[in-house]
Amino acid sequence: MFSKEELERYSRHLIIPDFNIEGQKKLKNARVLVVGCGGLGAPLLSYLVAAGVGTIGIVDDDVVDHTNLQRQVLFTEEDLGKSKVEVAANRLSIQNPFVDIIKYNVKLTSENALDIIKSYDVVADGTDNFPTRYLVNDACVLLNKVNVYASIYRFEGQLSVFNFTDQEKNLGPNYRDLFPTPPPPDAVPSCAEGGVLGVLPGIMGSLQANEVIKVITGIGAPLSAKLFILDTLSFETTTLKFKRNPKNPLNGEHPSQKGLIDYYKFCGLNRSQDFSTKDISVSDLYQWMQKEVDFQLIDVRKPYEYEIANIGGQLIPLDQIEKYINQIDKGKKVVIHCRTGKRSAQAIKLLHEKYGFKNLLNLKGGILAWADTIDLSMAKY
Repeated sequence: MFSKEELERYSRHLIIPDFNIEGQKKLKNARVLVVGCGGLGAPLLSYLVAAGVGTIGIVDDDVVDHTNLQRQVLFTEEDLGKSKVEVAANRLSIQNPFVDIIKYNVKLTSENALDIIKSYDVVADGTDNFPTRYLVNDACVLLNKVNVYASIYRFEGQLSVFNFTDQEKNLGPNYRDLFPTPPPPDAVPSCAEGGVLGVLPGIMGSLQANEVIKVITGIGAPLSAKLFILDTLSFETTTLKFKRNPKNPLNGEHPSQKGLIDYYKFCGLNRSQDFSTKDISVSDLYQWMQKEVDFQLIDVRKPYEYEIANIGGQLIPLDQIEKYINQIDKGKKVVIHCRTGKRSAQAIKLLHEKYGFKNLLNLKGGILAWADTIDLSMAKY
């Protein structure tokens, strides 16, 4: 089953008494789907490939940009603008030619998730948003697949194994048992908005790979019914236990959900942001500035972000926007911007719905788009 080269490659596995060649066979026969090949996905994929998992699928529709390079160690400057899936697959194939890499350069959705996941044994969730986390969880429960989950934020990481059946045929809890409902929209910023220590995804992605290997080979005790939390600042760890919830809509006592749903709606999000027709491009904004058009420019980022780079807007952080509502002009066009366009869209929605503003424009792509298109010397962070 193994070539001479493979036996040499995996020799340090083969000499472990509780692992040996039987464990390596299980890895070679296994099929693992990794959703997201960013911060968590990079170390996760690298170690699964190095370990000899026979077939690995990668799902991601993103491209490489400068802000990824601080933590997404599969990518380099030469990869900027390229498909993450394509770059990752090429690099991983060089790392271990005995592994079959399957590429899904698509966004995982309710329409394609079941078809993609059904042919895999284990799913590893390396995503950074709640709609996709609930989607991955629900698809795994419906298809009876193990879901190895990790998440990161600033200095803290979380890890768990969902929907795992132990040797006594006891089914463990899933993501909905731990988090029955998503947090309010915008309550938890993404890494793009809140930041993350570059080394943290390396730690958590490696731990995630460890749990995948344990699930496949049957060694040790997977982190089922437990949530592991790591604080890298204090280097304190916490492990919380949790149980299956009888009210779980997927597999509780009275299941009410038979298929996948609209997860953006479930998480209280609107795909179109409701303001897609009220955007302004960075090129048009630049023209307004050159022609001295009378408008107000508001920056809703944090003060430290403003210090790094700004385009001269009035700084009113998103969490203080209502406090300074009287400083926002209702008599002329107001352009609101942030780093990417997400927080500014939130500000516009709040001002529109709660205070009746109808003169607001969202800077499409935020200050990152400005740095890419107008001022190439501007710092990107």
